[in-house]
Amino acid sequence: MPQTPGADDRPTVLVVDDEEDLRDIMRRMLERRGFATLVAGDPEQAIALCREHPGEIDVLVTDLGLPGVSGGELSRSATELRPAMRVVYISGLPKEMAVADGLIEPDALLVKKPFSTELLIEALRSVLSEKATP
Repeated sequence: MPQTPGADDRPTVLVVDDEEDLRDIMRRMLERRGFATLVAGDPEQAIALCREHPGEIDVLVTDLGLPGVSGGELSRSATELRPAMRVVYISGLPKEMAVADGLIEPDALLVKKPFSTELLIEALRSVLSEKATP
């Protein structure tokens, strides 16, 4: 019997950014668009959530410029704990520079700051549709 879409069917997004205002804005924009969200202010909180959150975490949205560790390093640690989790990076840096600096892989999805709700949602839908395809 098909289940009616409910809170349990919402994709869960872990938002990691050291700027509290930006984290809060992203959380609200995602929740308004039907995503469940978890938020972390630093890599340690993010890894703890990856370890302890009882349900799925579908996508990690992380700032590339985190204190102490890059978003790229965080994503490697987080996806070791949750191999099915997809990653979307956000950064003020253009993607070419982030790749050239070795912060992310060339095939990584990076949304450049400042970004609109539409741009972030489009990036999330893109990685979620990849996840759905075996």
